[in-house]
Amino acid sequence: MEHHFKFMISFIRAVFLMNLVLFIASCDENSSQLESAGKDDESTIAPVRDLEEIKEDGKLRVLITYSSTSYFLYKGQPLGFEYELLERLAQHLDLELELIVADDLDAQFDQLVNGNVDLLADGMTITQDRKERVNFTDYLYLVKQVLVQKKPDNWRRLSWSNLEKQLVHDPIELIGDTVTVRKSSSYYERLVNLSSEIGGDIIIDTTLSGEISTDEIIKMVAEGKLKYTVADDNLAKINASYYPILDIDVQVSFSQRIAWAVNKEASELLDAINDWIEDERKRTDYYVIYNKYFKNKRRFKRRIKSEYYSLNKNQISQYDELIKKYAANLGWDWRLLASQVYQESRFAPHAESWAGAKGLMQVMPATAKELGITDKSDPEQSIRGGTDYLKHLYDRFPEIPDSLNRVKFTLAAYNCGYQHVRDAQRLAEAEGLNKNVWSGNVEEMLLALSYPKNYRRDIVKYGYVRGIEPVTYVDQIFERYDHYKKFIKLEENDYSTFSAL
Repeated sequence: MEHHFKFMISFIRAVFLMNLVLFIASCDENSSQLESAGKDDESTIAPVRDLEEIKEDGKLRVLITYSSTSYFLYKGQPLGFEYELLERLAQHLDLELELIVADDLDAQFDQLVNGNVDLLADGMTITQDRKERVNFTDYLYLVKQVLVQKKPDNWRRLSWSNLEKQLVHDPIELIGDTVTVRKSSSYYERLVNLSSEIGGDIIIDTTLSGEISTDEIIKMVAEGKLKYTVADDNLAKINASYYPILDIDVQVSFSQRIAWAVNKEASELLDAINDWIEDERKRTDYYVIYNKYFKNKRRFKRRIKSEYYSLNKNQISQYDELIKKYAANLGWDWRLLASQVYQESRFAPHAESWAGAKGLMQVMPATAKELGITDKSDPEQSIRGGTDYLKHLYDRFPEIPDSLNRVKFTLAAYNCGYQHVRDAQRLAEAEGLNKNVWSGNVEEMLLALSYPKNYRRDIVKYGYVRGIEPVTYVDQIFERYDHYKKFIKLEENDYSTFSAL
């Protein structure tokens, strides 16, 4: 009996220990699965696309930085060195440009390596460490890295010798001092190497968020929030023209190459971009674009001071409040209406076309009279009348169920006339196309109405129309609208049922 009892105790212990081991293993497995899921959530991995796959899709996905030189909005127009070059590249490759703004500058290379974008266009310094992860294009331009430091507040009243005594003049003077840069930047790599070269430790502060651009870091030095930072000399010079309290005379590197980056598996894309860069650098336009953003100090100062510069305020134009007011009557996202106003007049209230259309919304004289506009140059009258006309046109397409298509038809009718759009719909139906869908259907028939064989058909009631104009009009408004959505965030009271477009 005693032997049987001892055997049962041993058996129970063995079963308990086995279950305990299985439970712990299960926990470890679940924990590992959760950890793995978390990693996937942080950085989604997608198949890498080379040029052939990109051509099939028709879109070039580019990661770009929102900064004072790369990509920004100014007086309603998207601008930037990278942006202008990318527009030219996409046109050269016959691709649509899809811009993705980097939220975290420290994670840019991860986005590229993981296949989430096709091209990283942020003016990256080519370094050996980075070359192990990505392939760089041919260089776009050369820079030297410089120390950015603040002069004393009373620097204008100091003698030259007293001013010189209060500034760093040689990198060796940084030993034991603190310089602030982003951890993932080439500036960090350079400071690490510089410490080794000068035989003393520079304290490198890398606590800044990956959301903060080099422009913003330079501004923090100018405001006295940081003691030192490092920047490329072209960027430092253009910022110092606006912040004369900055000193940027101390070089901390030799010349370095600035380029874009592609995935290591995208060799055909790399070759195509390099061929394009080689051709571009032979053109005067390339250097005009570079000088526009890195050399023209007057333009830079004007942008930085403007309320309609997207890095300053959440504004597009001085007429934003009027546009919001009347866009609400339409039920449209005000940024879409703002894009149309820019298309019509570039926000110039006295703009006048060759045909006599005038004002922000370029209303024709006869239409203005019908809408009760007594002064076409008056911003509120023009926007009020223009949106009344848009509402009238929108209501004349009740058969179109999709709001996006209905808006495109409305904009086309605003540009070329309601009856011409109806002609294009009749032609679409006759050709077996969908008369209630814009892209690839009615827009194609508007283009076709430029030719006698089409506008002379019995079903066409209103004859010839230069179809390229309304088609381009709609395309450009929506392309600009996409930019506006990236730069200008809707506030709570801006919401409309149409804001999802």
